Formats: sequence, C-alpha cells, structure tokens
Amino acid sequence: MAALQRIFLAASLAVSFTGSVIAEDHLRSDTIVAQVGDTQITLGHMIALARNLPQQQLQGEPADVFENVLERLIQQEAVAQRQSAISPLTELQLENERRSLLASQEVERIFNSITITDADLQDAYDSQYAQAIPLTEYNASHILVESEDEAASIVTELRGGADFAAMARANSTGPSGPGGGQLGWFGPGRMVPPFEAAVAELEIGEISGPVETQFGWHVILLNDMRVQGIPTLDETRGDLDSELRQQRFLDALQDAIDGAAVERPGLGAFDPAILFDTDLIGN
Repeated sequence: MAALQRIFLAASLAVSFTGSVIAEDHLRSDTIVAQVGDTQITLGHMIALARNLPQQQLQGEPADVFENVLERLIQQEAVAQRQSAISPLTELQLENERRSLLASQEVERIFNSITITDADLQDAYDSQYAQAIPLTEYNASHILVESEDEAASIVTELRGGADFAAMARANSTGPSGPGGGQLGWFGPGRMVPPFEAAVAELEIGEISGPVETQFGWHVILLNDMRVQGIPTLDETRGDLDSELRQQRFLDALQDAIDGAAVERPGLGAFDPAILFDTDLIGN
C-alpha cells in the first residue's frame, strides 16, 4: 500500500473535486478527489481500488495511473447511482464479499503476528537433525544384460583391461548404455535393494561380479563415493523459519475455526442441486 501511496502522492493530479491542488502533507485517506452527485470519492477509495488491480494496470506514468483509477471510480459511481435498489443477489454478494475481506484481514493479522525466535529455530533444528546420520552417496556405472553368463563374460573382459564405458556402449541394454553406463550420484533408497547392496560392498574403482535384479543382470563399477554431511543451523535457518511460520499460521487458523460456535445441518439435509437454483434469491 505504501508503494501505491507514493505513486499517487507523487502525481500532480492529487487534486480535490474543486480543482485546487492539495499540499502533500495535508493529504489523508478521506481527502476528497471527486464527487458524483451527493457521493464523495476519496483518496482512500482510490488506494483501496489500486491495491486490488492487476499489476499491468498500474504501469505507466504516475499521473496516468492516478487519472485512470479515479476515472474508474467515477464511472462506477455514476452507473451505480442509476440503481434505485439493491437486488437480493447483489445484497448477498456484498455480504459474502464483506465476509471474505474481513477473513483476509484476520488472516493477514495472524500471519504478521507470528514471531520465530532463535530458541524456536534451535529446537526445530535439534528435532530434525540431532539424531540424523550422515548419508553415504555413490557414483557408479553399470552394464545391464539379459543373462548371468553374458554378465560373467563381460566381468572377465573388464578385469582383463577392457574399457568399461566402451563395453557399456557395446553391450548394455539399459538406458544408460549410450552414456557409457554412467548413473551419476545416488543415495540410499534410490536403487533396487540388490543393486544398492552390491554397490555398498565395492571399493572405489572396483568392478562387481554379476548382480541380479528384476531388470536383468548388472556389472557395476564404483566410480566414487562421498558422505553427505548434516547441514548446520545457519544453513537450514531459512527453511526452518518458513516451516515453523507456516505451521503456526495453520494452527492459529484452525484454532479460529475450532473456536467458532458453528451449527450446521447433517449431511444429506439438502439436495446438492439446490446450489444452482437462482430462483430462490430472486435474481
């Protein structure tokens, strides 16, 4: 809102409906900018409207933006005054809109009232990471074939000095074959158990014997391994703050809902089709 106020206050069109220029230090939300019949349009009305307009409608010269917002309010009021009475549908829509706006205001108040302390962050960090165990990640390549005999023959050639990547490109039926069998980095749970267990037994640079999975027979080369350390509090501070803030926000909303005295009919009390019967409200 402050940004929009700066746009409007910077514009030379900050004038009253009488046409006289108003000094910026005298401007208030109830400063009158136009009058349509007996209805006054204020600077506050303009700011409130501008806050809900799409951003693209607020681009351009400040004076043009100011004039466009004011003109929209003037036109709306001029047309609205042609109505002698509010229809039942419009009355209900106004009540719903008021309900929505008040709820939005309370939601914003709740969110802005949430405070996360350093102690809160430390507790959250300890809860998530105090018992964490560093994870070992592996970088491996493999050659996938259909039979154990074929896998054993490939193992023999590799241990005799054959190039693993070339053998993978020539023999592997898996999608990684054209890339020399490279699987990249992976941690626990990323591979099927027999494959993962075989990789964990290898030393860097070692080639496995034939390993069977539901996909076929694998020959595995362990390229490298590393231990994924536990992040520090400072490294996780932003995420922890967001998680705590979101959870407290949701808890506060639920408290507001649970604390309301609500009475409602049982399930099935109404035919759902009645929702679309606009004749009931005399639109």
